Amino acid sequence: MDKQRVAVGSKISLIAKPPYLKTADPMPMLRPADILEIGEEGTVMDRRPGGYWGVKFARGTFLMESQYIALLTSQESSHTVT
Repeated sequence: MDKQRVAVGSKISLIAKPPYLKTADPMPMLRPADILEIGEEGTVMDRRPGGYWGVKFARGTFLMESQYIALLTSQESSHTVT
């Protein structure tokens, strides 16, 4: 994923499942990866140290590495109003 183009509020899609998910809570917890499905869309909430992005999905906010997410264009988003 191109780190230059990603900003807070960017829409992303999950392209691969990590072995587990880490919540973006003040006291992070590990969650099973089957909470999210490949292709699920989320919104970038913030940039975290160590190469992580705080991404809000419908089922929670998780810390995601760039290798698991891809930036969506406005045409790809399922939330686009026509």
